Amino acid sequence: MNAKTEYFFIAGTAGQLECALDLPDPDVFAAPLGLALVAHPHPLYGGTMDNKVTQTLARTFVSLGYATARMNFRGVGKSEGVHDAGLGETDDMAHLLNFMQHKYPGLPLVLSGFSFGTFVQSCLQQRLKVEGKTVERMVLVGAAAGKWAMPEIPANSILIHGELDDTIPLQAVFDWLRPQDIAVIVIPGADHFFHRRLHHVKTIVVNLWDKSAL
Repeated sequence: MNAKTEYFFIAGTAGQLECALDLPDPDVFAAPLGLALVAHPHPLYGGTMDNKVTQTLARTFVSLGYATARMNFRGVGKSEGVHDAGLGETDDMAHLLNFMQHKYPGLPLVLSGFSFGTFVQSCLQQRLKVEGKTVERMVLVGAAAGKWAMPEIPANSILIHGELDDTIPLQAVFDWLRPQDIAVIVIPGADHFFHRRLHHVKTIVVNLWDKSAL
């Protein structure tokens, strides 16, 4: 993502996984305020941890003081294994979480993702909930409602969607969120990849972050 990005590998269920870590500016933050994991879009359609929406989310969390980690899902980039329809990818994200929590223990956790990555992170959040572990907040962009069986998410989650998304129709997101009584922020004129609208994604998250405890 930038010259200071640290690339590393962890052992996943299906082999080595390529990961990236970005840290907040030490001149601004004496230590990270939290830990953020960002998940990328569908591997079979060109999704990687260097996707522009994924990188925008990572930069946003770094600016908020979070140690931010991404990974290439199995079969992408230098990550080993083959695509596993979200099941194995959730296992792999859990491995990354375990690695990062050992590296930065005791920090609040944010799970974030774009498109297919929202499904993976929602599944991971459900797993953590069953284990009695808490997530500070979720930030989901282009949530994959209607494409996969999206689990329920915490009430304080931030949902951002494009008005003109023809990959995941806005109506599908409404149908998923309506029973949960959770709002979604719609960016007018934005398509699925938020072409020429990425700055709005960062602005929305930053502006809402001070209200994250509400």
